[in-house]
Amino acid sequence: MKIIRSGDTCLELAEIREKEAFIIDMDGVIYHGNHLLTGAADFSAWLEKSEKKYLFLTNSGERTPRELSEKLLRMGISVSEKHFYTSALATAQFLASQRPNGSAYVIGNAGLINALYEAGYSMNDIDPDYVVISETPEYNFTKICRAIKLVRKGATLIGTNPDTTGPVEGGDIVPATGALIAPIQMATGATPYYVGKPNPLMMRSAIKQIGVRREDTVIIGDRMNTDIISGIESEMTTVLLLSGVTSESEIQNFAYQPNYVIDNIGTLLMG
Repeated sequence: MKIIRSGDTCLELAEIREKEAFIIDMDGVIYHGNHLLTGAADFSAWLEKSEKKYLFLTNSGERTPRELSEKLLRMGISVSEKHFYTSALATAQFLASQRPNGSAYVIGNAGLINALYEAGYSMNDIDPDYVVISETPEYNFTKICRAIKLVRKGATLIGTNPDTTGPVEGGDIVPATGALIAPIQMATGATPYYVGKPNPLMMRSAIKQIGVRREDTVIIGDRMNTDIISGIESEMTTVLLLSGVTSESEIQNFAYQPNYVIDNIGTLLMG
């Protein structure tokens, strides 16, 4: 593990930049809520100028690629929809491969619902094949009770990602999918299957989408238990940023370590 501070000049930064492809987390890396993080705009411009292959990969299933593109545009960064891949898209693709043209009861936002529709799924609150949970402000007791009833009747419980919290603007933390699915899991005894990071399914899909080899790819993220472990298990170069939820003192709590630890994404362009 190499810790690189802002202002450091080192060959490692140049070696990272030489990689052919970049998989980049969003929350805690590019932005917090509606606040753009240091260096994000410059890094995005560098990806385009350098003609790198890249994908913004987020465990959040709330927004569609179009909505994510529009969010970045409001912050001053122009990125095509094709450069976004979400846990909602990964979940829809997985379910379609397991049970084509199935149905689901969904507690989630447009990002997940649209992905399921596009994968050939219908919404069903009577006898669905799956109960699928993702982040949403529309989470409520009535929907929890419906989900519990359907799982007890035989629907399979799916989470778009295992994250229990997520960062928002101002440094606050809000519940994420892992926390929202917990009451349903506890009430039914069902074990949910999570499709998003660190599930290797999502990483393999991302690599396939941009058409590169894992050894030519860098994954950049702020979470040890999703971004970094995903990269390690997929045999990619891993870069942990300290601009999100993980502090430097917490890194040693994990049995695995990133290749590099960097203050923020702008540091990658230095040296």
